[in-house]
Amino acid sequence: MFTGIVEELGTVISLKRGSKAAVLTIKANVIFEDLKLGDSVAVNGVCLTATHISGNTFQADVMNETFNRSSLGSLKKGSVVNLERAMAANGRFGGHMVAGHVDDTGELVSVKQDDNAVWFTIKAPENIMKYCIEKGSIALDGISLTIAKLSDDTISVSMIPHTIKNTNFGYKKPGDKINLENDMVGKYIDKLLHFDQQETNDKHTNSTLTMEMLRNAGF
Repeated sequence: MFTGIVEELGTVISLKRGSKAAVLTIKANVIFEDLKLGDSVAVNGVCLTATHISGNTFQADVMNETFNRSSLGSLKKGSVVNLERAMAANGRFGGHMVAGHVDDTGELVSVKQDDNAVWFTIKAPENIMKYCIEKGSIALDGISLTIAKLSDDTISVSMIPHTIKNTNFGYKKPGDKINLENDMVGKYIDKLLHFDQQETNDKHTNSTLTMEMLRNAGF
């Protein structure tokens, strides 16, 4: 679990792709204060496991499913990435609940200066827009942000200079792919509200869970 508060920017050292997976090597500084083998690190909002640590670099295995769901496949040597270690139990919860499981990708369509802030507008697919509300939360490349404006197919956020300076959005330009993760609370509510319908439509389900059982359990 993450908070969407980026700890630092890392630099991609290499991305070695095989037939079914790849090894991503990233250089950083802050996260190595207590990073251990097997720990989770959000890389542009994608939860990865540190499989090798050497000095101020770490490696993580990336599966094809991850490439298909995210923008990690476009990374190359020198790419700047957002990094966040998994949330500590005794830490401050400055953002919102971020799982590090990217729902889909969007495309940055415009960047507009507004005094000291900058507006970023991202075109997003229908499955993402479904769970977006004004003033609601969304993770863009792993950054916890508030949705300021919505259209039928775009999300707009306004970033202060601090956010731009300390994340990879300082390097973004129109046309770039952005990893998107909806607020998980909305997704769970939608799942429960349509549980009966989904159970009826899914002919292959083996689940014995019913809405009556959920109600009896207090949900």
